[in-house]
Amino acid sequence: SEEAALDDVLNLSRAMTYKSSIADISLGGGKAVIIADPQVKKNEAFLRSFGQFVDTLHGRYLTTADVGTNTDDLICINQETKHVVGLPLSQGGSGDTSIMTGLGVYMGMKACAQASWGSDSLEGKTIAMQGFGKVAYNTALLLLKENAHIVATDISSAAINKAEELGIRTVPTEEIYGVNCDIFSPNALGGVLNTETIELLNCEIIAGGANNQLLNEFISECLYKKSILYAPDYVINAGGIINASCEIGASYSSERSREKTEKIYDIMTDIINVANKEEITTSKAADTLAENRINSVKSVKRIYRGESQPTDR
Repeated sequence: SEEAALDDVLNLSRAMTYKSSIADISLGGGKAVIIADPQVKKNEAFLRSFGQFVDTLHGRYLTTADVGTNTDDLICINQETKHVVGLPLSQGGSGDTSIMTGLGVYMGMKACAQASWGSDSLEGKTIAMQGFGKVAYNTALLLLKENAHIVATDISSAAINKAEELGIRTVPTEEIYGVNCDIFSPNALGGVLNTETIELLNCEIIAGGANNQLLNEFISECLYKKSILYAPDYVINAGGIINASCEIGASYSSERSREKTEKIYDIMTDIINVANKEEITTSKAADTLAENRINSVKSVKRIYRGESQPTDR
């Protein structure tokens, strides 16, 4: 429904604002939601019409791929507007953002491991991955290199096949919450952590790539009381926006993108330290750090001058 789409996009845009802030990126939090089934309605005309709308904003909003879209779609949108990031490397863009997003999730896991177990090694640790899309796949590749154990689930048979091709054990979707693991990793849709599901968890850490994992802020308090360390989603899944930001205003450099994404480890460590010192949740600590930067930037007065405004009156 339109109401559900509006709620979703407002939650996403808030998270994106905080994500950009915590990652020290000078971008805002604009998000767009297209109300349509991507399996049915998505076609060239539909995507180009979206591109035309984006172009009317004269660069105040940049679009990129997210759930339901891919780089091929961006190429189509790019025919109508230059305000697109995440285009393929062959077209001067930063390429698939899921690679750096997966790296960021992995670095967040390692920071949490260091705080919880005194070592950031994930060798021998069990990670339960709810959802096995592109981000989870790239995180899994790094985990497997470190000899971690993975249990995965997904509603897509194709995703399950990809997991099993890597030698990963898969389980039905309803069983993933109860898997005995060290880290529970939400990588599907939002709102999966609620008062019912968190009672099923057998983990010490929650760290995943999905957006808006907590149904509400109360869940963060519940996890805190259960002594489960939660890595705020917008912190550790910031690799995608970091990657895209590296193509704005300069030639894209994968080395620069990787270096900035790896700093998620330090950012997550700072959040844990603040949370422990102030005896607050990691969600609250992350929000505070993000809001501090947002408020400091607000003091810089800026005037939007546009790029090529119409001269006719």
